[in-house]
Amino acid sequence: MKRLTTEDVARIAGVSQSTVSRVLNDYPYIKKNTREKVLAVIEELGFTRDEIARSLVEKRTKSIGLILGSISNPFFAETAEVIIERAQELKYDVIVYNTGHKDENLEQAINLLIGKRVDGIILTSVSKNYTEKIKKLHKNGFPVLLYNSSLDIEDVNFIVMDNNKGARLAVQHLLGLGHERIAKISGPSKYLATYERTMGYKQELADNGYAIDGDLIFNSEFSYDEIYSFTKKLLKKKDRPTAIIAASDQMALAVLGAASSLDMKIPDDLSVVGFDDIRLASNEFIGLTTISQKMDQMSLTALEKLIYLIEHKEEAAESIQIFLEPELMIRRTTGPAPKQE
Repeated sequence: MKRLTTEDVARIAGVSQSTVSRVLNDYPYIKKNTREKVLAVIEELGFTRDEIARSLVEKRTKSIGLILGSISNPFFAETAEVIIERAQELKYDVIVYNTGHKDENLEQAINLLIGKRVDGIILTSVSKNYTEKIKKLHKNGFPVLLYNSSLDIEDVNFIVMDNNKGARLAVQHLLGLGHERIAKISGPSKYLATYERTMGYKQELADNGYAIDGDLIFNSEFSYDEIYSFTKKLLKKKDRPTAIIAASDQMALAVLGAASSLDMKIPDDLSVVGFDDIRLASNEFIGLTTISQKMDQMSLTALEKLIYLIEHKEEAAESIQIFLEPELMIRRTTGPAPKQE
């Protein structure tokens, strides 16, 4: 898809290309209604005035943007490491922004990256609240690839694990060990991945004849303290779960911390499953059972596909939509359900 140019803005606004340039450069002798018309078209196309002034040029900069959900999460830190190392080998610079999972920070990061004239952007953890912005970027031909997330948008480019299947694998594993009360600690509801994993959890339980207990499902804002506190309260209940599935390995570590504070033995008293398979998960002192998202493969493929979009942006091509198969990594934190007293 052809990237948006000042020529496109001029055509839609019904003015000359030189007029668009004058508006962008604050040329003083432009009629007020003409200036307003040009700026209105720029806004309608999904760019800020500053973005247009800097980014609507044909020359490539050999730089890409990488927007992370939270650099404090080892999954994203490891993702950045893999992408940056490979990008350097391909002679691309990477500009990294951390959003802290806040939509307003995501908006700012995209605007800043386009202002720096990056050739394309890899976006992680994009919420459903940001659908319209992604639509506009895609429509205007700006290379964007969603990483570890997707949106309900036709033709959007993404690479993501099959979240529904990943959750089902976790439930299947725990049911096979005899667990019947399995809790699910999820991420924020604004993410499609949260919905898909929760649905996979519910569907697998239902398919095996178990009723869904809403008290065993908790949506968190990726806060260690919040998850730690919730888990302690949950495990103090008389009808506590014997297993917990966490939305990330980082969350699973909070669950393990809460269980340890209650002198519970893992996995004798409680089984725990994470998501991601960060490097720490395979540490011999932790041995976290988890659903692997094949982070290295996902990261390298995301970079490769974004560069393809950048270098072939003038060509009409099908969208890149890749689903990776999840893999259950069985380690020390899961075992047979404790016997009922």
